[in-house]
Amino acid sequence: MNNESYVCATIIYMQKITPFLWYHDKAEEAMYFYLSIFKNGKVGKISRMGENGPVMSVTFSLEGYDFFALNGGPMFNFTPAISLFVNCESQEEVDDLWEKLSEGGEKSRCGWLKDKYGLSWQIIPSALGKLMSDKDPAKSARVMKAMMAMDKIDIIGLEKAYEGN
Repeated sequence: MNNESYVCATIIYMQKITPFLWYHDKAEEAMYFYLSIFKNGKVGKISRMGENGPVMSVTFSLEGYDFFALNGGPMFNFTPAISLFVNCESQEEVDDLWEKLSEGGEKSRCGWLKDKYGLSWQIIPSALGKLMSDKDPAKSARVMKAMMAMDKIDIIGLEKAYEGN
């Protein structure tokens, strides 16, 4: 079976637009990793090649959003050109997700990280958007400058920059 029919044969009904994640051979493992991190998640369908064959694809949901993950082989890899943006309501949530998702992966600048499967995430507090959208351009510029100097986003550091401290 060629790659096109392989992918088409695995499609099942989901939300109108669903992120489709291509893994070499770790789709199921990645799904369980993400489910262990996010509080609101569930397994959807696990499809195998044959009755007892290897996993071909999995569906799952995180925080109410459906995902489709395929064991498609080594032809494609993730790039930071596509990332999953996680809006966090507290520093505690930022800290928790930052540490758990980056375990075995790579931490980067401005709230970005790659998990151990190479998928890019942005772990961003909602406070960042609020502070950067101030009508005073000097305040939002200070917040932007502070954020650009951070790896994991620090809300207190953003607030200090906002206030000019």
